[in-house]
Amino acid sequence: MPAVSTHDPYKDFKFRVKWDGQYIAGISKMSALKSTTEVVTVREGTNLHEIKVPGRTKFEAITLERGITVDQAFNAWAALVWNAGAGATPGTADFHKDLIIELRHKSGKPVAAYKVHRCWVSAYVALPDLDTNAHAVAIEHITLENEGWERDDSLIEPTP
Repeated sequence: MPAVSTHDPYKDFKFRVKWDGQYIAGISKMSALKSTTEVVTVREGTNLHEIKVPGRTKFEAITLERGITVDQAFNAWAALVWNAGAGATPGTADFHKDLIIELRHKSGKPVAAYKVHRCWVSAYVALPDLDTNAHAVAIEHITLENEGWERDDSLIEPTP
C-alpha cells in the first residue's frame, strides 16, 4: 500500500475519463461507482439458525454528463450499440469499451484510477429539454452498463 502524506480527502471535481486511449473532453459529472452483493441465507441440516453468505454481485450503471460540443464521441458509441441491436453482422460492431477513471490531486496528477470493464451504452440523451428562457448549458448524457471495476493501486500521491 502506498504511503499517505495528506490527511485531507481529494476533491470530487478533479477527475478525467479515458476510453480508446483518449481522454474524453468536457466530462462535467459522473455518477458513483457502486456495487451491491446479494445476501443469501442458508440453513444447514438441523441447525436452528441461518448463516449468511455472499451471492451475486451487481455493478450499477454509470452516467457521464457533459456540455454538447462538436465532439461526437458519445453519439458514435451509442450508434455502435444501436447497430448491434439492429442485427449487425456478429463481430463487426464491438460496442464494449474499457474506461479509465482518474481522480486527480490538486497538482493535476492522478492519485487514484479505476479501470471499468466492458462498458456499453444503455441510454443516451443527445439533446436535453430546450428552453429559450433558460440560461443553462445544453448537456448530453450517456448511461453505461459495466461488468465491474478494479482500482490501480500503483498510483501514489505526488510530492508537492
